[in-house]
Order: sequence, then structure tokens, then C-alpha cells
Amino acid sequence: MSVSSSVPASAPTVPTQADLLNFVRRTAADAALVALLPLDPEGRTWVRLEGPGGSEAWLIGWPPGTGTGWHDHADSVGAFLTAAGELKENSLAARLPTDGWKTLELSEDVDRERRLPTGQGRSFGHHHVHEVLNESPDRHAISVHAYYPPLPQIRRYSRTGPILRLEQVERPEDWQ
Repeated sequence: MSVSSSVPASAPTVPTQADLLNFVRRTAADAALVALLPLDPEGRTWVRLEGPGGSEAWLIGWPPGTGTGWHDHADSVGAFLTAAGELKENSLAARLPTDGWKTLELSEDVDRERRLPTGQGRSFGHHHVHEVLNESPDRHAISVHAYYPPLPQIRRYSRTGPILRLEQVERPEDWQ
């Protein structure tokens, strides 16, 4: 008696936050790749990379004193890791409403600060609101970032004390 079974073709694997963190860790350890990034003394530079499972990935150079400003990555999860130098991440430990607001007053206990020297990184979930900074007065920083699904939009915010204000929604065509 013989039994035949058909195994259905597996669907593409969606990368998890852990997969993205592993990718940025491996990529940041590739010294030859990191060395290829052109660095500009005035503004951030970047090169798009092929991320795992259809994710969007970037190698980014940060001149001294530069940062992203407050933003989120909408429905994407992500990870980033410092490949050279040190970055600082300020983030909010609160889930914000995704739509229908322009101004929020934040409670006192939502601020988080994380220093990310060379080799350190983190992953994050949907709607993670943060800013990333290179506070060095004289050294570039370089980082690797990955997002899944590829960024559908980025919401940019301004912040004055506890007041967070939605300022702009960017779509991929705005930054590519």
C-alpha cells in the first residue's frame, strides 16, 4: 500500500521583528559594505538595501548633530542598529491613536531614552513614535534600518514639552 501526499507550497515568510533585528545586526557587521556609504558633512546620506522577505532596508550616514525629528513608521514593524559611532533614540512608551487627531497632550511617564553605541540596536512594533539623533559634535554615525512591510507612510510630529502635534504625512514618493 502506498500513500501519496501533496505538500502545499509554502507562502513567503513574513519577516518578524527578530528577523529584521538579525538582518540589521549581520549587515552592520559587514565592514566593507558600511565603508561604501558616502558621508556628507552637512546632511544624512543613505543607500537602499535588499532586506529579508521583501522588507525595506537602508544604510544611513548621520553627520554630527543631525537627527530625524519625531516620527513613526505607520503599520510597519522595524529594527535598526548602529554600525559606527553612537545614536540616541528618544521614544514614547505609549500607543497613540493612529488617525483622527492633530494634537495630543502626553502624560509625564511616556518618555524613554536609549543610547545605541556601535553594535547596539533594537526592534520596534507598529506605530512606534521616536526620534533618532547623532549628538556627537565631531563624529559621523552609521546605522542599518529595516521595515516590514515596506514603509507605506511616515507621520512626522513636532513636540513642545508634553504637546505632540501631527505636522505631515509623507508617502514613499516623497523620499525616493
